[in-house]
Amino acid sequence: MKLTSLCVYCGSSTGKDPLFMAEAERFGHMMARSNVELVYGGGGVGVMGAVARAVLAKDGKVTGIIPKFLTEIEVEFKEVTELIVTESMHARKQLMFERSQGFVALPGGVGTVEETIEMLTWAQLGRHSYPIVIANINGFWDPLIELLDHIIKAGFARSDIRRIYSVVDRVEDIIPRVEASL
Repeated sequence: MKLTSLCVYCGSSTGKDPLFMAEAERFGHMMARSNVELVYGGGGVGVMGAVARAVLAKDGKVTGIIPKFLTEIEVEFKEVTELIVTESMHARKQLMFERSQGFVALPGGVGTVEETIEMLTWAQLGRHSYPIVIANINGFWDPLIELLDHIIKAGFARSDIRRIYSVVDRVEDIIPRVEASL
């Protein structure tokens, strides 16, 4: 199967390490060069804005999906190829899921963690088998990876849940990892 779309979860803030923004931009360029559509939260700020602008700068396709109440908080990015405004966060997440062949977690905040964990949960429950890639840029996701290992060691998840996600340290490895899992 050819990879055509990826859902990217990431922060609406820039974070303190300038590497996060730089790598988000590099990844956006890679997505466009690979003809992989970006499906994301629709904001024009922070890491999410950097990814979207980078895809568009290389003539790629971007679908932003944002709930109505966030259009003022996150400043929706109207220059995207397609902007969908939903009535709720639940509708947003469902549409992001339906339009994607895989999920990537770039650095971000609590919302990024929640969306990533939700996709891990859905995969664990057999609701999907799409690839989930945690982009551990500069060790950003080390605490999450340690938490997942802790959950396994404490007996609240089987060790085979590790098969439902991959961890990469470089953005260059994201698309190949997703493609290998399709």
